[in-house]
Amino acid sequence: MQHPALPVLYSFRRCPYAMRARLALAASGERCELREVVLKNKPAEMLAASPKGTVPVLVMADGAVLEQSLHIMLWALRRNDPLRWLDADACTLDDLLALVAECDDHFKPQLDRYKYPGRFDDSSAGARERGAQFLLRLEARLAGSGQLFGARASLADAAVMPFVRQFAMVEPAWFESQPWPSLRAWLAGWTASPLFERAMCKYAPWVPGEIGVAYPPA
Repeated sequence: MQHPALPVLYSFRRCPYAMRARLALAASGERCELREVVLKNKPAEMLAASPKGTVPVLVMADGAVLEQSLHIMLWALRRNDPLRWLDADACTLDDLLALVAECDDHFKPQLDRYKYPGRFDDSSAGARERGAQFLLRLEARLAGSGQLFGARASLADAAVMPFVRQFAMVEPAWFESQPWPSLRAWLAGWTASPLFERAMCKYAPWVPGEIGVAYPPA
């Protein structure tokens, strides 16, 4: 069962892709039924909707499926964007998406190698240094502006932040020692925000046949 006419979001709390989708849904106020997934025991309903087997997945009431986090973000914000995340200062949506693509296509592979060195042949130290080059570029953007594209947060901030957070958690002391004070302040501001707190609410794993939780939380 699901809430009448509400999309169903399959999510995993700690996944940065799911995190960015939940942030956009919370920022937009678009309601959905959230089903928290156990990745070692993925529900058949999710796999039927999206055989790729990764979160997030948003299943519309009409059966249409969005199975990429960025597509879910854009869907929610194009319906309602009270914080103007798609309308950043002095840039276009293409500019925002280009930075997100750099994060996803170049930074994320280094993050994976850094966090899970046993899965790859190359060294985690090399991956850390390559990832740090992206963070230095973010530091340059944030210095004097507060957010990645000016004084206001945008889609790019919400989409990139979960991956920076994950990188910072691998070696917290090393991260704190690096020359990026603006980046650390930006990350701390996001993770201490009420919006992030709402997006990171803990839910019990969804049980097939039951109704998920209403999201975003009130």
